[in-house]
Amino acid sequence: MKEEIQETKNFLQHISDDIHLFIRDTMPDGMVLFTQVVAKIVLLLLLLIALGLFFKQLIRLGYKLTRNHSEKPLLKSLYDSKVLYSVSNFIAVGVTKSMITAIFYRHPKSHIFLDTTFDLIFVVVFAILYIRSLKAVEQYFFLKGDWSRITGIRAVTQTLKIFGYILFIFVGVSLLFQISLLTIFKSLGAMTALILLIFRDTVLGFITGIHVAATKNVKVGDWVGIPKYNIEGTIDDINLLTTKIINFDKTVSTIPTYDLLSTEIKNLQIMSETNTRRIKKSIIFNIKSFKFIDETMFLRLENINLIKGYMQEKKQEIQLEKAEADNDIINGRQLTNIGTFRIYAMNYLKNNPNIDQKGRLMVRQLDITPQGLPLEIYCFANSSQWENYEQIQADIFDHLLVAAQKFDLEVMQTNVK
Repeated sequence: MKEEIQETKNFLQHISDDIHLFIRDTMPDGMVLFTQVVAKIVLLLLLLIALGLFFKQLIRLGYKLTRNHSEKPLLKSLYDSKVLYSVSNFIAVGVTKSMITAIFYRHPKSHIFLDTTFDLIFVVVFAILYIRSLKAVEQYFFLKGDWSRITGIRAVTQTLKIFGYILFIFVGVSLLFQISLLTIFKSLGAMTALILLIFRDTVLGFITGIHVAATKNVKVGDWVGIPKYNIEGTIDDINLLTTKIINFDKTVSTIPTYDLLSTEIKNLQIMSETNTRRIKKSIIFNIKSFKFIDETMFLRLENINLIKGYMQEKKQEIQLEKAEADNDIINGRQLTNIGTFRIYAMNYLKNNPNIDQKGRLMVRQLDITPQGLPLEIYCFANSSQWENYEQIQADIFDHLLVAAQKFDLEVMQTNVK
């Protein structure tokens, strides 16, 4: 291997000599030195490009040979993120730098400049390799479908990416101006407060990413609601600084990532996963339409199949109580139209195939308002799909609003006078 490298250096040295002598014999004296240096720099760059293309072709060939294994997450993430290409560039820069002496041995004063230049190129190439490696880590977990970890991984990789940028800039400045890194870092000590202020959102985003990954409260793909911003949609991306949410009206909202930690977030994904969605809606009745059920109304309601058993049971209880009492007193056992309708609504929900019977199911009275008495329907539809949910909810209230007329109940539309 050493002999091959030495032969390559001798070959390049021979080409350099030919260029050197050709320019010396053909160019004016005042342009000889400048032209020789430029021509040799071009030769060096051509060598760098040729080596880069050569190593990239080797990588492509190797990838084709391992086609049967190329779909594995690790290899595919490395290839898709172009990490291997960056490695080839890194090797190409290293080999080219080692040839500087062979090509420029007649111009020793240019060695310092070229060494510094290639050191800076090394920093740039290594920075690209570093960033692509972090991207490969994200891609690996993405291909594995490990959504519970991807948010935390992104928080870590994006934080490392930012600190990597800063470090590479410092290294570049150190090489360019011949200043030690220790001196640069010492000079930043007095700017700590300013740096923390500048990177406040970054630090908070990093902490939030770790917290979200650890608690698994939310993740990419979750259906969430954020009352603070009046947002409801699906999380499309969580990165270090911002979280992107696709709203159901096809608009896109972005919020600071640290809001996932400091703001109320309603994770509605459980509804999608269990295929159920809550119905919580009220009908307001005019209190003036409430009354006791008389014999005529009793006979009419007794024919309704959903409350037939209930009516017959209550009829027996009322008759038994009246037989023991001397008078028909108001505080005796009686039925009201609003109470009976509440039982009807409850039985209607229990017999509705579109309602999840395992979930909580209630028909309850809320606090009386100036508009009347709200009767709330609380249950869960057995479909979380938006279109189906709205259809189920509408069908329920269409029916109950019309059925209320059979009980002589008046649904409020205006304020009571």
